[in-house]
Amino acid sequence: MRRYVLTGTPGAGKTSILRRLAELGYGVVEEAATAVIAQAQGQGEDEPWTRTSFLDEIVALQRQRQLEAITPSSVQVFDRSPVCTHALATYLGRPVSRALAAELERITSLGIYERQVLLVRNLGFCEPTSARRIGFQESLVFEKIHEQSYRAFGYELVDIPADDLSHRVAAVSSVISRATS
Repeated sequence: MRRYVLTGTPGAGKTSILRRLAELGYGVVEEAATAVIAQAQGQGEDEPWTRTSFLDEIVALQRQRQLEAITPSSVQVFDRSPVCTHALATYLGRPVSRALAAELERITSLGIYERQVLLVRNLGFCEPTSARRIGFQESLVFEKIHEQSYRAFGYELVDIPADDLSHRVAAVSSVISRATS
C-alpha cells in the first residue's frame, strides 16, 4: 500500500484535490483536525484549538483513520499527516506531546507514508471559516512551518503549484501514477 500525504497551508485547496482524487478512484482519507474542530464546535465549543488536549485528539484520529483506511486501490491519499500536527504544534507554540512524539516515531519507523509529500501551494489568499481563523499572511507562515517540519523528518516535498483544480489534480495524479506504474 502506498500512502501519500497532501500538505500545505490552510485554504490551499487540499480538500478539493482530495475529493476529485476520490472521484478518480483513489482511496482518500480526510483531514483529522477539521473533524475534531467540527465536532467540538457542533457541541458548542467555539475555539477547540485552545484546549490542551486538541493536538492529541488530532493525533488519535489521524492514527485511527490511517489504521482503518481500507480501499481496493493500491494508493491512498491523506489530507495531512502527524507531521502536519507537528507543524501545528510549532505554529501554536506548544510542545510536542508524548502522543504526538510516539505517533511520529511510529510513522517514521514503519514507513507508513511515502517519502514524497505533495505540497499544495497557496492560492494567493486564505478565506477564513469557523474552523480556519487565520489570514493570508499567517497562512504563509504556517506554510513555511509545514515545509520545515516535513524536511526535518526526512520527507521530499513535491510542489503542486497554484493553478486551477484540474491542473492540480493532474499534477498529483502524475506523481502518484509514476510511483505505482
